[in-house]
Amino acid sequence: MFKAILMEGSRGDQQVSLASVDEAQLPEGDVTVEVAYSTLNYKDALAITGRAPIAKSYPMVPGIDLSGTVTESANPAFSAGDQVVLNGWGVGEKHWGGLAQKARLSGDWLIPLQAPFTPRQAMAIGTAGYTAMLCVIALEKHGVTPDSGDILVTGATGGVGSVAIAILAKLGYSVTAVTGRSEEAAYLKSLGARQILDRAELSGPGKPLARETWAGAIDVAGGQVLANVCAGMKYGGVVAACGLAAGMDFPATVAPFILRGVTLCGVDSVMAPKADRLYAWKRLSEDLSPDLLDSMITEVAFEDAIEAAGQLMDGKLRGRIVIPVAG
Repeated sequence: MFKAILMEGSRGDQQVSLASVDEAQLPEGDVTVEVAYSTLNYKDALAITGRAPIAKSYPMVPGIDLSGTVTESANPAFSAGDQVVLNGWGVGEKHWGGLAQKARLSGDWLIPLQAPFTPRQAMAIGTAGYTAMLCVIALEKHGVTPDSGDILVTGATGGVGSVAIAILAKLGYSVTAVTGRSEEAAYLKSLGARQILDRAELSGPGKPLARETWAGAIDVAGGQVLANVCAGMKYGGVVAACGLAAGMDFPATVAPFILRGVTLCGVDSVMAPKADRLYAWKRLSEDLSPDLLDSMITEVAFEDAIEAAGQLMDGKLRGRIVIPVAG
């Protein structure tokens, strides 16, 4: 038996509890992992609170991230004792995820724990940090350098935003952090943000083209925020979009794209190829200071994770939410 956050019932009539589960109930997979740490991401909070139809079947264990140690493997890439990390691949949605003390998974979804990170630090990064790195790589691929100008990061106090600011600052970029929580200005500046912009300035309807301000942007918001970000890009600017916290719609015009040559890049972390994942984690080991991770972490006890999901949805938690799950 092992402990897991278990979502039961059906869509619209969901019950969530910290339950004892028989190992025989684990789904199919060729690698079994003893989970040490998981995380609470925005998608996990949506699933646990039932505010979006994340779970595709029931019962379901949420948790799109995990780090731990292989206990059994029929996959030639892994052996018992290997330390591994998983991000995405539909776990916590279509396949039981990481908010459990055990997981059975496809070895094709796993990557080795990247030195110098510990399992806890790997979850301090998690899907959010790995996504942030993919976004930074997208800006680089499209020619955005520290000399290009300011980089805007929305959702700055969240997991993606926090890690993105830290990486960009270490690489020498000038970062403007967007937040609706002015009380977090000192935290954001400690990560490397040079300027703080009130989210309200980007939340309302704007002009098709605004003053040219940013050379690049990493956006987790979508909706009207993303439309206004695109409108305020410099000529040849690049926006890496990876979230929809402010909405799935995109009330914009083509003006920034055809008059300023702005590029809008979609960044997906869930199904990204393994080679891209390995490169992103390699870059994280080089471009993200492990010492900064501690300032981003809010650690939540396993038994408090369900309550914390509601707090995250209500904007009461910042940075990376790490859940120690080991028995």
